Amino acid sequence: MELRHLQHFVAVAEDQHFTRAAERLMVSQSGLSASVRALERELRAPLFVRTTRRVTLTEAGRALLVEAERILAQVRAAHEAVAAVQGVLRGTLVLGTEQCIAGVHVAGLLAAFRRCHPDVEIRLRQTGTGALVEEVAAGRLDLAFAYRTEEGTGPLRTVALAGEPMTLLCHPGHPLAGAAAVTAEELDGEVFVDFHPDWGPRRATDAAFSACGIRRTVALEVNDVHSLLDLVGENLGVAVVPAHFRHKRPSLTALPVKGTDETVYETAALLPPPEATSPAARALMALLESGDVARCR
Repeated sequence: MELRHLQHFVAVAEDQHFTRAAERLMVSQSGLSASVRALERELRAPLFVRTTRRVTLTEAGRALLVEAERILAQVRAAHEAVAAVQGVLRGTLVLGTEQCIAGVHVAGLLAAFRRCHPDVEIRLRQTGTGALVEEVAAGRLDLAFAYRTEEGTGPLRTVALAGEPMTLLCHPGHPLAGAAAVTAEELDGEVFVDFHPDWGPRRATDAAFSACGIRRTVALEVNDVHSLLDLVGENLGVAVVPAHFRHKRPSLTALPVKGTDETVYETAALLPPPEATSPAARALMALLESGDVARCR
């Protein structure tokens, strides 16, 4: 079994398309197809169900994907470890993050990292906490900045970033806007704007209302912060979000939510076990923990 066969297989699995995978890998489609067929012959099992529009993994393919991603991550880590011993940090840093994560300015941190380590390629993926946990555990991400979920993160390590209470955002003309604060009970029956259930702020809000015995309905579900603020700004609903969101749209009214004023939204860096953490991930965390992202200027 050759590494390039595994690389080709993973690319097709990610893109669910031979042509797109071949273009991304900069190889011919016929060569990519031949590589996957060679892997299938060796394993004596079909790895994909092929149609004219897309390809999907078979049960054997799904089993192989988990191991293939782990093997490729270990090979990449080995290359980077040798480069680090030679005094030069090279390779790739693959980072995942939620939107508007508290406790870290991701763009500034990555800019400082690039100044420090210009030979490292940076890749960034933005998605929800659930997916981030899975991708760090599978070796697809070197580390991630995410909501600190109570469900646990398995073998992953967590480094605390920040914690803050949740805040109600509403239109200045909303009936609740004149209050000094609101309770979760007073929000029962309101139209809510919120994120997809996989996002950290949504998880924190759901957990806070569940702890108060209130089941709320999210009528307007979005996947980005600006859409949420726009909908609240048009008085189409209210949102309960981390406190730092209030500064992103000062025109909205922000109210404390009584009963959830303890720290309910916590963020953390998620990392593999120490022996599986890449040199690039260690360097990024060292820069973050130093608190001086300008020192590489």
